[in-house]
Formats: sequence, structure tokens, C-alpha cells
Amino acid sequence: MNYISRDRDVIYKNNDLEDLYTFYKFPVFMGCTEEDISKDILEDMSWKISKKSGMIQLNPLLPLKVVYSKEHGSGTVGKLWNEHHKSFAEFISKYKPKTVLEIGGLHGILAKNYLNIDKVVDWTIIEPNPIVDKNLPIKVIEGFFDENFKLEKNFDAVVHSHVLEHVYNPEEFMKHKSSFTNEGDLLLFSVPNMKVMLENNYNNCINFEHTVYFSSPYIEYFLAKYNFEIIEKTYFKKDHSIFYCTKKVSKNLIIPPLKGLYNKNKKTFSKYINSHLKEVQEINNIIDNTSLPVYLFGAHIFAQYLIAFGLNTKKIVKILDNDYQKHNKRLYGTNLKVNSPKILKNKNKAIVILRAGVYNNEVKTDILKNINPNIKFI
Repeated sequence: MNYISRDRDVIYKNNDLEDLYTFYKFPVFMGCTEEDISKDILEDMSWKISKKSGMIQLNPLLPLKVVYSKEHGSGTVGKLWNEHHKSFAEFISKYKPKTVLEIGGLHGILAKNYLNIDKVVDWTIIEPNPIVDKNLPIKVIEGFFDENFKLEKNFDAVVHSHVLEHVYNPEEFMKHKSSFTNEGDLLLFSVPNMKVMLENNYNNCINFEHTVYFSSPYIEYFLAKYNFEIIEKTYFKKDHSIFYCTKKVSKNLIIPPLKGLYNKNKKTFSKYINSHLKEVQEINNIIDNTSLPVYLFGAHIFAQYLIAFGLNTKKIVKILDNDYQKHNKRLYGTNLKVNSPKILKNKNKAIVILRAGVYNNEVKTDILKNINPNIKFI
């Protein structure tokens, strides 16, 4: 494995990273596969924290082609994600951009939602692995938004949704966006609310894809540093996403200091680890002493983290997931096969382990209301 060293803080570039916690032999891909388990790659996932900036970050990094070896469907299935894309499109529409460059459009879902509002917008996507409906009236460029990406065309808005947390070098990413935009151009983006996610012990906050803890102080530090003035900041749900509208300005902005974050972030991360170790032990005690069949919801990072924390997989019959593209496949890094929650329909009683973060209520309500009211959740 050709690891990518990130031995300096992504904020201040100091050589001051302190060890936090290492997950040994963690699956490198957070999706499902039809290949034999012998082909799965497991690597150590080591979290560090900068003593000066307090930024939690992964070191070393894995090659992008390993982490993103295939698409895993994140952000495409479920009522909540559909609501997010619609809400973010409406947020963008308030500023009436006419020429848009979207970074990391993947399925083109955001563009499709925006075109329902404004059919005359000129929309271009730059994405390394596009899976965009060819009937959408948008331009798709296959590639990465990096220093090698150039276009003669001007855009009055650059847009991205749940991309920033995936960037390996946030300084270079912000610098390139700044050089790509002119004074008065808009930068609009949606990011996961990582502060609340980590505080709530959500397992999809940081991982091999989300390699930096991009809470608001760090986002706003980079925005100010590269002359993006915040016009509007709003929240989609209290624990899902933050929407930003910013404008490129010529004046130098005051860069907010990053004070007191080391102790605060270290405490939050330690609570996250210790809470999961305790919680998984409690789950094991329950499932070890039941005669009911046990299922685990979420063929994704949610399940992989629980297993890494010590979940007893011998008691689990199947993993459940609403994404039909995962059904009858195997969760990467495990021997567990995936099925639709609909297989619970004819069960008299069963237990479902549910730790899907902000999606818990949506999943639980659907199963109890539409599939089987006798399911017990833990």
C-alpha cells in the first residue's frame, strides 16, 4: 500500500500531531461487494489531533483509488437525503445563479432538483466518477477539481454538496476555488454538521473518506483566509448539514482565531470512543442472551464501526439496508450478507440493531409502520 503521509496539521502546517486512537484492520471501502472476502483490504485507521489548531485528522491517508474503488450509494437513498437535495437547491435558487459549476456532482441529483426550479440555468459538473442521467440538460466533465483543472468559461457560482470533508488537502482546495472565482462570484456549499454528529456519537462523521473534522470554525477560517465573505449560513435539520452562501470579495477579511479547540475536540473524541466501547458491550450482552433472530441495519460505515468496536457478529443473521443495489451482496470487510428490511415482514418477533445516526427515526418508523410492528430495536 502506497500510503500518503499527512504528518503535519492541515490548518497551520505544524508538526504537532498527537495520537488519539487507532482502529486496527478497518475496511477501506464503506460499501458492499460481490467479490470474495479474500479481496477485501483492511488497513489501520489512525486518528491524530493538532495541539495548536485542535483539528482531528487522519494520518496516514490511503490512495484515492483504494478508498473510492467503486461507488457505494451514499446520499442517494432515503426520504431525508431527498429532502436535503431539494432544500439545498432551494437555498441556491435564492441567489439566482445563471452559470453554475458543481464540484463532485456524481449522480446529478442536486442539478436535477435545481432544474425543477430554474430550467434555463447553465449547469456544469466536474466529477471523477459521474453517474449522471444523460437526459439532464447539463454538461459533465470527468475529472478532479484540482490545480490541473481549467476552463475558459466563467461561472457566477461554484457549488458543492458534501464534498469538502472528502478533500485530502483543504488548503489547496480552497486556494484553487479562490483562484477560480472572480470578485462578486458566489460559492455555495453544503457540509455535514460534524460537530453535532461527533457529539451525538454518529458513526458516519469521520472515516477513511471523511479524513478531517471539518466543524464550522475550520470552515470559516479557510473562507476568510481566501476572501470568501459569508452571506448566509443556515442549518438543514439540527444534526445533518449546514448550508453556506459566500461571496468572493477583494478586501482582506479578518481570519477568526482557532482557540480552545484542542481540549474541546479531544474531549468530544474521547467521549465518542468510550461511549461506543461501552454501548457495544451492552448490545453484546443483550444479543448473547436472546433467542430472537438479530439483524443489523446499515450496510455501510455504521455497521463497520460497530464491528470495529467489538460487536458480536456471530449472532447477526443479516444486515438490512433500503438500497436495493446492496441487496444480496456482502458488506465489505465482513461475511455478512445484505437484504431488504422487508424480510422482517413474516417474522413474529426479531431484534434490529440500529445505529444509523440522523437516519434512525426514518428507518425505525418505516419498519414499524410498513413492515412489522413487532420488531424490537436496540
